[in-house]
Amino acid sequence: MKRSEINTALRAAKAMLAEYRWLLPDWAEWSVADHKANPDLSAHLRQRQLGWDVTDFGLEDFAAKGLTLFCARNGVQGDPATLPYAEKLLFVAEGQVTPYHAHRMKLEDIIVRGGGNLMVAFTRDGSFGDAPVLVDGRVVADPYGDPIRLRPGQGITIPRGMQHSFWGEPGQGAVFVAEISQCNDDLTDNYFLDPIGRFATVVEDEPKLHPLWNEVA
Repeated sequence: MKRSEINTALRAAKAMLAEYRWLLPDWAEWSVADHKANPDLSAHLRQRQLGWDVTDFGLEDFAAKGLTLFCARNGVQGDPATLPYAEKLLFVAEGQVTPYHAHRMKLEDIIVRGGGNLMVAFTRDGSFGDAPVLVDGRVVADPYGDPIRLRPGQGITIPRGMQHSFWGEPGQGAVFVAEISQCNDDLTDNYFLDPIGRFATVVEDEPKLHPLWNEVA
């Protein structure tokens, strides 16, 4: 994935945040130099995987399969001295798919905060857990059937171990999504149905707008 693609994705996310008047911590605007000038806070952010995240899952087709995220709050899985919860913002383009994956440790809610509709699908293939799927407290009778359409304001509870995928419904615009979950660890707690990667391999064709959390030394 080219750095220019990452920078474009970050600008699109920031434009969506401005549209919905959703403000981020000041370190969301940090450059590489800012991280170097604030080593203690930078280390705190890196340990907790806080900050920007843009990925094409190693598939080199970000428009088709990719995701832009910002992690605002998080602890460290297995460390009770840190936060036991996480908050992320997700920016999903029309037709842009996050491939099937599951989590062993993390129970999560995905909430559509604005924009278009989010389509969520489940499959039994590769799943290692099975619990009720809830949409705003209502049990979904057959989560493995047709994709579930979430309109702005709606949220879904995704149980641990259930393989799930989501994308922005074509023709409805980009989707502004929130994720509220137990402590998140993107290094160890993503189990993809297909053998893909969690992070992009970056080609540096222009300077970083902001470093991604996993690029902070």
